Amino acid sequence: MTVSIETAYARCEEITRREAKNFSYGIRLLPTPKRQAMSALYALARRIDDIGDGDAPADEKLAALDDVRAAIDGPPPSDDPVLVGVADAARRFPIPLAAFGELIDGCVLDARGTSYATFDETVAYCRCVAGSIGRLSLGVFGSSDPDAPRLADTLGIGLQLTNILRDIATDRDDLGRVYLPAEDLERFGCARDLSGPVDAIAALVAFEAQRAEAYFDTGLGLLGLLDRRSRACVAAMAGIYHRLLRRIEAAPSAVTTTRVSVPVWEKLAVAGRSLAVGTA
Repeated sequence: MTVSIETAYARCEEITRREAKNFSYGIRLLPTPKRQAMSALYALARRIDDIGDGDAPADEKLAALDDVRAAIDGPPPSDDPVLVGVADAARRFPIPLAAFGELIDGCVLDARGTSYATFDETVAYCRCVAGSIGRLSLGVFGSSDPDAPRLADTLGIGLQLTNILRDIATDRDDLGRVYLPAEDLERFGCARDLSGPVDAIAALVAFEAQRAEAYFDTGLGLLGLLDRRSRACVAAMAGIYHRLLRRIEAAPSAVTTTRVSVPVWEKLAVAGRSLAVGTA
């Protein structure tokens, strides 16, 4: 059955409201056309992430990721609201859809159980799964400044490093993944599987959090290159993650036992301030 553009966007916005626990606070600050386009991008990114993080065997994940890659490259199925929404968004905005291929590349690494020897390798992974989203989003936000893609990429890396630190325990225990580089694990006396003394892991987390701060410091330069509503959106999303990072910095051992989060009231406050002044 053919899905109308209106139905496609409605479905994408429903997915975004339900699944985007942090990003939705920024997306809702955009004018309708940009909000719809960003919701479509998020919904497809969510689909790709869910394949990478799912319970299926690795070969099935890889096949499903190949299917999504082919669907993005070809004409959108008329009965798939997410792909219909993305295709329409790409007609309305200069969205570099090829960046979805980088997100898929990152999920392929996850499916294969890739580990990372150096920080540069971890950053390359972050660039795939989050820097790509920054560049896709920039297509919706719009900016003629030649430095904007680099800053969007950099901010995405900061966000993903924050995610990695927040999810250390669940990634390790539930998915068997360790994204922090082996060179740093060794430096702080942690085992390759991130087991070991809590104090050692906390010291490692504090060290990596400072690295994430540096990516935020640079990446937030993107704000000055965007129009007011797009700036408010990015400021809200980045601001919430920045608050999360600072909570991790304040108690780095907490990530070993719980999933650190920012309370809803604080997310709303960040979003409100972002809309009012356009800063994080």
